[in-house]
Amino acid sequence: MIDEEYIQINSILSIECTKGNIYCQNKKKAFETISKLAAKKLQITPSTIFQAVLQREKMGSTGIGNGIAIPHGIIKKNTSHEIIGVFIRLTQPISFDSIDNQPVDLLFSLLMSKNKCNKNLYILSLVAKKLSNKKLYQRLRSTQNNEKLYKIITK
Repeated sequence: MIDEEYIQINSILSIECTKGNIYCQNKKKAFETISKLAAKKLQITPSTIFQAVLQREKMGSTGIGNGIAIPHGIIKKNTSHEIIGVFIRLTQPISFDSIDNQPVDLLFSLLMSKNKCNKNLYILSLVAKKLSNKKLYQRLRSTQNNEKLYKIITK
């Protein structure tokens, strides 16, 4: 098992993949934004990432409640990263079919290598646990500044 104390958000999330003040009309546009940010980091096409996230979302919503979603996908192409994160804060919540039927404005996307399934699931659960902290998500909603968002989520 992976030791939780050795999993740091800053090991999967970079400042370049942390964006506030993002306007998206719907879930598809949010996935497109996530895909463009991740494509730069992974050096693959945004459409590859978009399809991976969309394929997972078709299995069921990744909206975990409280205005938070963790869209994720398995990247089947070889990349230089096992797992990367993308965090976006939307200016307006969007419909997401979340488990609590509430719209979503905080999205932490995980893009994972197909070769590390158990590790990926564990990291996904750690991110979900971290984001379920009410004080954390309130602080994330209090700023749209990219650097501040990054500091809040990686602290």
